[in-house]
Amino acid sequence: MPGHVHEFAPLPIITGVLIETAKLLPFLFLAFLLMEYIEKKAGAKFISALSKTGKLTAAGPPLGGLLGILPQCGFSVAAANLFAGKLISVGTLIAVFLATSDEAIPILLANPEHLGDIWVLILTKLVIAVFFGIIIDLLVKRFSRKAETANFDDFCHDCGCHEHGVLYSALKHTLGITVFILVLNLALGFVVGAVGEERFFRFLESFGVFQPAAAALVGLIPNCAASVLITELYIEGGLTFGSAVAGLCSGAGVGILVLFRTNKDIKENILIVGLLYVIAVLSGSLVNLIL
Repeated sequence: MPGHVHEFAPLPIITGVLIETAKLLPFLFLAFLLMEYIEKKAGAKFISALSKTGKLTAAGPPLGGLLGILPQCGFSVAAANLFAGKLISVGTLIAVFLATSDEAIPILLANPEHLGDIWVLILTKLVIAVFFGIIIDLLVKRFSRKAETANFDDFCHDCGCHEHGVLYSALKHTLGITVFILVLNLALGFVVGAVGEERFFRFLESFGVFQPAAAALVGLIPNCAASVLITELYIEGGLTFGSAVAGLCSGAGVGILVLFRTNKDIKENILIVGLLYVIAVLSGSLVNLIL
């Protein structure tokens, strides 16, 4: 309508975000409770198996991909430590990083209308992780590192994932992610409210074929806030599925920080992050072309 001035009303935005966030709480808690239980029961066995097969081109990346699809960034932390300890190959490490979705799956679980997206996301990221992990190991023939016996508690201390019981950890994660979701949704709500919903989504669409590249750049931020932001933007319709895949493939959580802290070869670390970004962008762009 000509001459129409967009009005910004903060109170309805705040009220709406608070109500929607409150609705998510029980779903998030149940999702995290299930994930924490699985991690506690199977985590040590997975890491032990990974340390024994992680240097084998055929077995390492597939196991790394399976390990990475389990929610939480604790496994990417463990993989970074195992790589720094010369126990797994770079292909296995990248497979874990690519498969890691951090907080995306619990958030999708908390949104029933997006339950169907979870399996597509998991399978897509698993295929990407295993394929590129094996290709990288085939191209890089320099892993004559002497393997040692790995222990999950030794390699996962950075994430503090086994210091408390399942119930406490699930509640802690639920409250932490709820705060992230609340803050991000308030920020997004204010931005959308200030510029107008149509203009905001038009801006995101303006990235066009470069949207996966932008999303993957956000994914590299070593914090679970990146996966929360990417997932929330996808749920709200601001990102295509391929762009969400790109952002979640490059998002290895704090695993990247741990890699730079524990592995002394800085050039190698930069190369790994560069590969992670390029693979994420290519994969997301391909998914956008297919879907």
